Amino acid sequence: MSDEPDKNPEDEFADMLRQFLSGNSDLDPSKLASAAGLPSDPAAVAQLMRQLQRAMQHTGDGVDWKVALEAAQEIAGKDAVSIDPGIRSALEQALHVAELWLDEVTFVTELAATPKLLSRKEWVTATMPVWTQLAEPVALSIADALTRVLKEQAPEELSGMMAGASQLMRNIGGALFAMQLGQVVGQLSTEVVSGGDVGIPLLSDQQAALVPQNLAEFGDGLDIAPDQVQLYLSVREIAHARLFRHAKWLRLHMISSITEFARGISIDTDRLEELASGFDPSNPEELRQAMVSGALIPPKSEAQEQALARLETTLALVEGWVDVVTAAATVRLPKRDAVAETVRRRRATGGPAESAFSTLVGLELRPRRLREAAAMWQAVTDAVGAEGRDALWSHPDVVPTSEDIDNPAGLVARLLAGEPEPDEMDQAIADFFREEESGGASTGDDTPAPPVV
Repeated sequence: MSDEPDKNPEDEFADMLRQFLSGNSDLDPSKLASAAGLPSDPAAVAQLMRQLQRAMQHTGDGVDWKVALEAAQEIAGKDAVSIDPGIRSALEQALHVAELWLDEVTFVTELAATPKLLSRKEWVTATMPVWTQLAEPVALSIADALTRVLKEQAPEELSGMMAGASQLMRNIGGALFAMQLGQVVGQLSTEVVSGGDVGIPLLSDQQAALVPQNLAEFGDGLDIAPDQVQLYLSVREIAHARLFRHAKWLRLHMISSITEFARGISIDTDRLEELASGFDPSNPEELRQAMVSGALIPPKSEAQEQALARLETTLALVEGWVDVVTAAATVRLPKRDAVAETVRRRRATGGPAESAFSTLVGLELRPRRLREAAAMWQAVTDAVGAEGRDALWSHPDVVPTSEDIDNPAGLVARLLAGEPEPDEMDQAIADFFREEESGGASTGDDTPAPPVV
């Protein structure tokens, strides 16, 4: 008979976990580390134990995303190299030249902030807020579903304990998911070459940035002079950042599309129940595989498919525009086409970490209709010039649509015929975004406001 008959079930469960975390358990921590996507070396196991101990102490309702940040920073810090002063000078010069070349071929707002050169770890720190925003709906759904299923599947003698420990289970489930996300973002930090490399606006304030270590590795093996690679990728990054500064509404529109998609995510509890019914605590690899393979995320709903289609259209429009203006701005580079083809092949396949993110969260980041969107922007440029093309970004009501990508000739015909300006309400919305961007005060940028078509 227990000496503590009134002991809280949650306390009993916490005691059991503490025994495990202190090593006083039959469970093998290295196998749990493997389930969290970590190597089974002592350092990784110790890291996992620390993160789970933190999860036990976490009192908030949401996921403790510091777990993801620390896991990603750990990966990003490995094999890190400092920026050679000569490389730094060359990249700063390339970014400066890129801005001058873009001035010649675009009519979008200049950047207010000086472009940055980021280490892999700095890239992780700067972009993690957006990654966690994208992943949070799935993390919470998995944590809630796992808690519910384990409570239902628990043996009768443990049911009271599990019922009282739901918050702890939820925290630990969230911590394991956060560690998976940290693994993905940490690996991404070794692949991306710039702030806008994955298409979505990861950096705040329309900041342009390059990751010199990855940029150097991008050029390895190419029969192209490093300065040409640096210039081409600098132009792409500055163009991407300028577009989001120019189109004040664009970042919110894109993030809203992602949020709308994520809001409809649910977890396949039938699959989770199957896993829980045969769950072997000493071998949690099956649970990890289900999580990272996307098996717990059921097929997309009709509303999600529509939200995803809108997001893919926006991504294609953004990257198609960047391709067209980059091609125009880099006509002086003899190897421009070779670098562009390398970028296209790399973007078409994506990297291992990007694939892992799409299965973990259920969201693909690469546009499928990039070539068609680029062809549309080129047709518009040929018909109405760069200024007329860039004016289409001034307002969400006049930006091209999916139908325009399918029928560039129809869009060109409308532009040549002239289209009505947005009404007073539309103008008020545009002014609101402009004021939100500047914080209600001057940013010191004297560039005139973009024309409203």
